Amino acid sequence: MNNPKDSSKRQIRREQTRRKEQRNRLIGISLMSIGAIFVAFLIIYPSFKPVAGVNSVTPNPRPQADANNMGDPNAPVKIVEFSDFQCPYCEKFFKDTEPSLVETYIATGKVYFTYRSTGNWVSKNSGGGKTESEDAAKSAYCAGDQNKYWEMHDMLFGNVLGEDAGSFTERRLSTIAEKTGLDMDLFNKCYSSNKYQAQSDLDGRDALKAGVSGTPSFVLSYTDANGEAKSKLIEGAQPFDTFKQEIETALTAVGK
Repeated sequence: MNNPKDSSKRQIRREQTRRKEQRNRLIGISLMSIGAIFVAFLIIYPSFKPVAGVNSVTPNPRPQADANNMGDPNAPVKIVEFSDFQCPYCEKFFKDTEPSLVETYIATGKVYFTYRSTGNWVSKNSGGGKTESEDAAKSAYCAGDQNKYWEMHDMLFGNVLGEDAGSFTERRLSTIAEKTGLDMDLFNKCYSSNKYQAQSDLDGRDALKAGVSGTPSFVLSYTDANGEAKSKLIEGAQPFDTFKQEIETALTAVGK
């Protein structure tokens, strides 16, 4: 015959064991929940983290601006710049030389200037993936749909943090576009659709075809007085006097 006291003790032990197991289960569930919340935080936080400071930039004047071109399309001399929005020497050209080119030759109808961003050409040529430069290039073309290519061009150069250092992440490009004064619905639709991927790829291929081995590089072209097409590759962020000499030589050959 069972002793009632023994039965009572067993009941108490079973109840204690049940409560302990229940407590352990609750602790386990709580720890898993905290872990899940922490992982979710790590995933979601970058989307809410403040974007590193984006500067407002006053754009330079661009006569007869049309998408990524400026100047008179019928100008006797054409210059195509193959550049990269993350390239410090490209930024140097933009700040130190381009304004004098605009004032002396582009605004006066002597030079028609085209900007092509080829920051992807090195990566694609070596079998690599896309870069922030490529994303920046596509964002500038999207801004061109709203007649603000050059404004976006200047804002991009004014907000470089370093090469592939997060200058042109999707969120930062969006902030730069907003500060440029773009219609964000139109911009986001253009950018997310990859509308200008083919154009970006073409810019890279054309740079290689032109013999470009680094940025910035410039292809100066014209048709001389005898009707013969001429071209000259100018490499590097050369001073204004270098461009002046080449342009004056071309103008003389054209008969202007």
